[in-house]
Amino acid sequence: MKSRGQVTIFIIIAIMIVAAIILFFLLRSGVVPGISQKPSANPQAYLESCIEEKIGDAVNLISAQGGYVNPELFKEIDEDKIAYLCYTHNYYVQCVNQEPMLLKHLDKELSNYLSEDIKNCFDDMAGAFEKQGYAVEARYNGFDITLMPSKIKVDIDGELTLTKSGESSVEKEFVVFKRTKFYELAVIAQEIVSQEAKYCNFETNGFMMFYPLYRIDRLRLGDSTNIYTLEQKNTKEDFKFAVKSCVIPGGL
Repeated sequence: MKSRGQVTIFIIIAIMIVAAIILFFLLRSGVVPGISQKPSANPQAYLESCIEEKIGDAVNLISAQGGYVNPELFKEIDEDKIAYLCYTHNYYVQCVNQEPMLLKHLDKELSNYLSEDIKNCFDDMAGAFEKQGYAVEARYNGFDITLMPSKIKVDIDGELTLTKSGESSVEKEFVVFKRTKFYELAVIAQEIVSQEAKYCNFETNGFMMFYPLYRIDRLRLGDSTNIYTLEQKNTKEDFKFAVKSCVIPGGL
């Protein structure tokens, strides 16, 4: 009796194993109706990897040139065009703030510079999923950039529908964050320009005593131009700009 029971158990186990194998292959081939694999794509991750790099490139360029992609009023040093954020050519007169709304200006510079790059990232993402066998419907309506403490936020007005194996997923309103101290450096630059426009000077040592995470270097040139370099010590990010205020005759 025991041997017959054992044989029966082995037969049942064998049938279950064979059935499991058959079901596995049916699921993979999609033969079983009503059962399919959902798309496992991650459009958000793709956009983050693409756009974060583009933002980093834009921030580096704009920070090195006084807040501009293409400066018009600038001091050229070693082929670098460093924009004047405060300027006058008159003797003993305070400089005029060239960008009273500096943060808003930087938003615009970033948006203009990144406009084509962000659209390309969105289009490339759609193309990448098509190559993976997805049926793709993509709609792109633009983006907004916001400078925030410790980061830059990009809101993308777009929608992506991915279909595979009979299942669809819809992704929309993508948001990408880039960690950076660009906002903080811009706020310091804004304060320096405000002080230069009022008093023809900024007390760098006093500021650094209260804000030890930031370094401010000021290079005085013979034509009364000051080149300010702001640095966040932890991230090593910097921001350069020029100021020409209270010009002294003879360039003393």
